[in-house]
Amino acid sequence: MNGEKQILNFGLYASLALTLLTFITWGFAMIAIPPVGPYCPGDCMTYPFSDLLAYYPRDYYWIYFVIFQLFAYLIFIVSIHFITPIENRLFSSLSVAFALISSIVLLIAYFVQFSVVPISVMKGEQDGIALLTQYNEHGIFIAMEELGYITMSISFLFLSFIFSNKNRLEKAIRVILLAAFILTVLAFVFYAFKFGIERSYRFEVASISINWLTTIVVGILVSIFIKNKLKNIT
Repeated sequence: MNGEKQILNFGLYASLALTLLTFITWGFAMIAIPPVGPYCPGDCMTYPFSDLLAYYPRDYYWIYFVIFQLFAYLIFIVSIHFITPIENRLFSSLSVAFALISSIVLLIAYFVQFSVVPISVMKGEQDGIALLTQYNEHGIFIAMEELGYITMSISFLFLSFIFSNKNRLEKAIRVILLAAFILTVLAFVFYAFKFGIERSYRFEVASISINWLTTIVVGILVSIFIKNKLKNIT
């Protein structure tokens, strides 16, 4: 019983940490308005993005925070796996697997972005940087983000199956998690159909918004779900 309570408490803190870190990260991301592409407000950069240091460190603050947000996301998913009934462990295990894929892809993208790009430009070592920088609308960074948030939404899809329709709280969590996956797929189809391979970072922005909003809301709801479970064992 004490072991179960300990796991539930850990899951509770993981849920709250995920919500808080996502909220903070999103706040910093909102001030990093892209100086390129379809959402550029003006005075836009162009290839080879040699002026990117003019936006350093402002446009990189959110990337530091998202590293910790991803750690919290992975811890959250694993925590839920350990409080999942045995009959639903297949779905929670699949959720953990896709969360790992998402975290690895995104952590590499983000860590390379702030550890490689600015210092390379500062030292005049700009060969290949145009392909790596977050300002390249069709560069490696955007592609990795798209893959990372698609797989994050798949982790939410499988996570949804562990919550039942027996009460309003679990049903709400299930619906929100399912909606995140469906909206991510629909967003990809929409932008791919409308813009083809020239979709720029439109889908990236949409997928981040969908998945981050999901983590904030689900983090809060799951913390309530865990609190209810704790009441039943105290």
